[in-house]
Amino acid sequence: MWWVETGAVSVVDNICRLTPDLLAESCQHILTYLQGQTAGVNSAEISDRCQRAGVTFEHEALQNMIRFLLLTFRSAGKSNLTGDELVSRLEEGSNKWSKASLQVLHKLWSEHGASVHAQRQAQDSLSICQLVDMQWKLGLAVSSDTCRSLNSPFVTVMLKIAEPSGQISQRSFEMTIPQFQNFHKQVKEMAAVMETV
Repeated sequence: MWWVETGAVSVVDNICRLTPDLLAESCQHILTYLQGQTAGVNSAEISDRCQRAGVTFEHEALQNMIRFLLLTFRSAGKSNLTGDELVSRLEEGSNKWSKASLQVLHKLWSEHGASVHAQRQAQDSLSICQLVDMQWKLGLAVSSDTCRSLNSPFVTVMLKIAEPSGQISQRSFEMTIPQFQNFHKQVKEMAAVMETV
């Protein structure tokens, strides 16, 4: 990550075109996301702010800058780098960095790096999956070797889950009607609590 390919040189050039305040504001969006405080990085807002400041980029160039900064901060968080170590590695990767840009990155990382690292550790240790899709169907058990009560209704639930690794997996399970009614009640309670947040 710390070496700079030819495409990244232009990204560094573009980052250095930003005023210190504009770079700090853009990085703040990214760091807020990496600290788990927002659902994503609003690139349209960053683009609008740049245009209002008189700095224009093609869409792809702006996306590349955001990706580069995301990767840089994410990798620094994973490695638990200090502000000095981050700047040192960026300088090793390219000699195109302006002193003002490096000072902004150093200051912001010194302030927020520990939080990004803690969020990264929490995500890694929890290994939380994300629900992508849920389907269900009602069935009726007609005959079975192991089922004692035949002609009993059941619900089959199929979940599509995004693993922390990025892979999609499917899980399915069956519930009796009382179990499904309890499940439904709990989901309704979760939805009501989420609406208050």
